[in-house]
Amino acid sequence: MGTDNLIFLENLEWFDETGQELVHRLPEKGSGEIKWGAQLTVRESQAGILFYKGKAVEAFGPGRHTLKTGNIPILTKIASLPWGMTSPLRAEVYFANLKIFTNLKWGTRDPVAFKDSELGLIRLRAFGVFNLQVVQPVLFINSLVGTQGMFSTEEIEEYLNRVIVSRFNDYMGETIDSILNLPAKYDELSEGLAKRLQADFSHFGLGLRQLYINSITPPVEVQQAIDDRSRLGVLKDLDKLTQMKAAMAMEKAAESEGGAGAGMGTGLGLMMPAMFAQYLTTTPKSSQSAPTKADCPECRQSISADARFCHHCGHQVVVFTQCNNCGKNLTPNAKFCSRCGHAAEEKPQPRFCGQCGSENLAEAMFCNQCGEKLA
Repeated sequence: MGTDNLIFLENLEWFDETGQELVHRLPEKGSGEIKWGAQLTVRESQAGILFYKGKAVEAFGPGRHTLKTGNIPILTKIASLPWGMTSPLRAEVYFANLKIFTNLKWGTRDPVAFKDSELGLIRLRAFGVFNLQVVQPVLFINSLVGTQGMFSTEEIEEYLNRVIVSRFNDYMGETIDSILNLPAKYDELSEGLAKRLQADFSHFGLGLRQLYINSITPPVEVQQAIDDRSRLGVLKDLDKLTQMKAAMAMEKAAESEGGAGAGMGTGLGLMMPAMFAQYLTTTPKSSQSAPTKADCPECRQSISADARFCHHCGHQVVVFTQCNNCGKNLTPNAKFCSRCGHAAEEKPQPRFCGQCGSENLAEAMFCNQCGEKLA
């Protein structure tokens, strides 16, 4: 790349060799003296963000772009003598990978508490996968990436997993009264949980494309209790079926003619039919339809790739930061939110359970440790 050379201009481009990088910075180590006229090539699945003098100044869509900085070949080096031949006009380009990252894992590291209406307080484990996409590159870099040269899915997966588990616990507490009703509601749970998480992900410039629940499992002793209850239900059904079969056999025997037919009918009536109980489990269908991609973060209408403002609602498309309280998109260098007056830099405080004292996310409604509803 040669960002510290004397004469030649830079040609900046990036290819993701690992398939797991969300963001990559050029130069990879620190910042550089990117010159006036340097060429930036952005692929269809990428976005380029130019940081100049420590601030994000421009976002670029697919294509070839000419960068404009204060670094002029040769002249800048001469003017940089007081700084040891290193220009103070530092610049770097971040490439954001806009593809959909699939098959990211989420699950409960420790069982979460759930108050079941029939089984009492139990602890559940849940596992699944989700698909992730960067939808607001500047906001994502400013809020999560910071000054890191590379940022992969591994570095964000653990935090997002904690958010998903917390929202899962809240959603279960509000919508499910007993885990005995779970098998028929996996699709409903997946869709509802994904909708609830959209706001959490959008605060960081991310989009949750799909979320799937693979399994929700109680402890072994609770599973044994469920199995015992199922067996009792089967025995009741077998008793009814046996009575029906006996009645049918007796009716058939009564219609038969002769002593032999009557004896056979009596024998059939006394026989106990062999019964087999078959349970059919249905796997929830995977939702194939991805949420409609909307370029405008405010009105969700589709706009052109190089638009800086939405031509439907006039909202600024490139989001630099959001309000931690209400999620309003803020203008660069804003100190307070124009919607709720909340301080832009103030972060939401975690919530502590009054029952067991455990720490939970700021917007959690139920405690992950004891299942109590947070005040």
